[in-house]
Amino acid sequence: MATTTPLPGERMLTELDHVRLLKLLDKTGPHPALEALLESTDVIRSREIPADIVTMYSQLTLVDARSGERRKLTLCYPQDADPAAGFVSVLSPVGISLIGLRLGATASWTLPGGSQGVARVEEILFQPEASGDYTS
Repeated sequence: MATTTPLPGERMLTELDHVRLLKLLDKTGPHPALEALLESTDVIRSREIPADIVTMYSQLTLVDARSGERRKLTLCYPQDADPAAGFVSVLSPVGISLIGLRLGATASWTLPGGSQGVARVEEILFQPEASGDYTS
């Protein structure tokens, strides 16, 4: 489940997402990729997060770097995950690679079976903070 460690300034989290992800980490136990993300990501007030950043419950379109296939998904917490319906857990390799990325950025991940994925954030169809929801 290896992912690349983000560089400081490369990704952003809202204060609320950061706090909730820390609490999730407390509940779920060690998660090296999430720990690395939380340590290296810039934390921004929810009202100040740019609309082109992937936050929790953002709906986005990914374009697979190899096949060009487009996939719509919503980034969510584990209890709301339903991959078949497009709800991807932030703790999954895909989810952890997306949280905090900017529109146009490329995410890469390794699935448990070892296959690699690479996709570009093509569209952010909905970001809670951009629509005035600072509590989701």
